[in-house]
Amino acid sequence: MSQKIRANSVLPARREPVTLQTADGLELVAELAVPQDREPVATLICLHPLPTHGGMMDSHVYRKAAFRLPALAGVAVLRFNTRGTWSEQGTSEGSFDNAVGEQYDVAAAIEYAEFHDLPNVWLVGWSFGTDLALMHGHDPLVQGAILLSPPLRFSDPEHLTQWADSGKPVSAFVPEHDDYLRPAEAAERFRAIPQAEVVPFEGSKHLWVGDAERVLDEIVRRVAPDVAVPLPTEWDGPMETADTSAYNAHNLAAYQDKPVPGPAQRSAGGAQG
Repeated sequence: MSQKIRANSVLPARREPVTLQTADGLELVAELAVPQDREPVATLICLHPLPTHGGMMDSHVYRKAAFRLPALAGVAVLRFNTRGTWSEQGTSEGSFDNAVGEQYDVAAAIEYAEFHDLPNVWLVGWSFGTDLALMHGHDPLVQGAILLSPPLRFSDPEHLTQWADSGKPVSAFVPEHDDYLRPAEAAERFRAIPQAEVVPFEGSKHLWVGDAERVLDEIVRRVAPDVAVPLPTEWDGPMETADTSAYNAHNLAAYQDKPVPGPAQRSAGGAQG
């Protein structure tokens, strides 16, 4: 009997914890989810939002991507915590470095995908992660970039020029009510990349609350064009339910745009996270 796919539904996949090794000697917490019974048709490397304000590998769009896309679209999902970032998956070594040291984190994820022969690799950045994609993700293995709520805060014109010169596809998904960069301004800023498409999302906000399904459909449309979208909303087969209540502190921090407590602070204060 078919069951409705809900926010915390976990569809079948082969999932394994992964440790990424950076060139400057750090170990990063990661997870790879691949289709259970076939080879993936594409691979997403997920670059999460600002970790000092609740961004992590388990931020809701990426969590749902890992829960659903291997089964629904045959897409592999590699997500990881950048240096100093924690989630229930664990804490990556190092400390937040304002998009500088994170260049090694992005490189480690790309290197992992290459060494494990993951196909058709795309970067998917969200907020801070879009700057990491633009600044540090221009690699021969990478087929293109999808940018969710790009603030263009850390990246410079030279990084946009790199992508322009490459000719690789760049898609910017821009919420109508974004806190940092709205569609009209985004269209102007991304003129620096002639092949870039700016996709306005009517009614959406920076955090994509309630819009994950629309986002995942549009990602799949670009990275796996042979897969029919919209993706199914029901599943006829085994399905688990994840307990994501531990992320309440992260979510509140993100919604309120305030710093998120770290593991030590949580333990001392008894906060959920």
